[in-house]
Amino acid sequence: MIDFRIQRYALLALASAALFGASAPLAKRLLDSVSPLQLAGLLYLGSGMALAALWLGLRLAGIRSEATLERRDFGWLAAATVCGGVVAPWLLLTGLRGMPASGASLLLNLEGVLTVIVAALVFREAVGRRVWVGALVMLAGASVLSWSPGAALGVSTPALFIVAACLFWALDNNFTRPISGADPIAIACVKGLAAGSVNLLLAVATGDGIPGGASATSALVLGAAAYGVSLVLYVTALRHLGAARTAAHFGTAPFIGAVLAVPLLGEAIDWRLASGFALMLAATWTLLREFHGHEHLHLPQEHAHRHLHDEHHRHEHRGDEGPESHTHPHRHERMRHTHPHFPDLHHRHHH
Repeated sequence: MIDFRIQRYALLALASAALFGASAPLAKRLLDSVSPLQLAGLLYLGSGMALAALWLGLRLAGIRSEATLERRDFGWLAAATVCGGVVAPWLLLTGLRGMPASGASLLLNLEGVLTVIVAALVFREAVGRRVWVGALVMLAGASVLSWSPGAALGVSTPALFIVAACLFWALDNNFTRPISGADPIAIACVKGLAAGSVNLLLAVATGDGIPGGASATSALVLGAAAYGVSLVLYVTALRHLGAARTAAHFGTAPFIGAVLAVPLLGEAIDWRLASGFALMLAATWTLLREFHGHEHLHLPQEHAHRHLHDEHHRHEHRGDEGPESHTHPHRHERMRHTHPHFPDLHHRHHH
């Protein structure tokens, strides 16, 4: 059985993947009038612009339910933005110039597994057996889904560029995790604006130019509705699940896009879609059945983030904090206890 009291935040990661994946068949219709690089730029720019308007509107309305980004967060945010919004798109473009799209699609599936590896080995995030198994099964399913007869996957310079792009997106995911307690709208806004601007600049540099007209407007609207909300949900899931589990759940995105392409684009159901979807369900089931609980020690900690008054938040209040859930600076005292948990803001202890 799946205990959704424990796994409730996994639903945010799955919803993020659903929105991102659902945008794929809709975006494919736009490729008749814009290039892939132009489309990527417009989608991310649309998300950034929409989130910027939402952030400003909430501030003007006096609604501030999330912690603001602090000075110590800007280093992580800059590193994540440069890795995921600047370096990775350039590496991907460079690699695509020298290898077939089918082979590149297979290699792009490495992002989720690389995110898990970086989280476990570099950031010492607690990654259990079910997470490893789920991520690898998800990789297998995505590889089946994107497999094309004759796809070249030899060790070549273009292939290495694609793998490097996946690595930098994995770093982006892990660099975002330490600041995920701050406002997810602000974080996703900065990343969307950066990735959109860089991709459009790369489009200009490669001769595609800046698109206009109805196709550009449609791409901006799609980016706002799908990418923008998806990014906010992804950052929120990072706060509660950590980088490895969020990335593993997000691996469902290509399957959702492929399934929706059947009614929306009239694409056929073949053995690749059926097999890949079955593997995705198996991977998701494996991840959702994970149980991680043991005795652990909380050291004294001071920070600010949106919270309810649960067993980890028994601090005193001045009286002006507003109704729950609310955000304000607070202190956690030393505490030792046992309960199921994931590597969220309060459970980043060593194992």
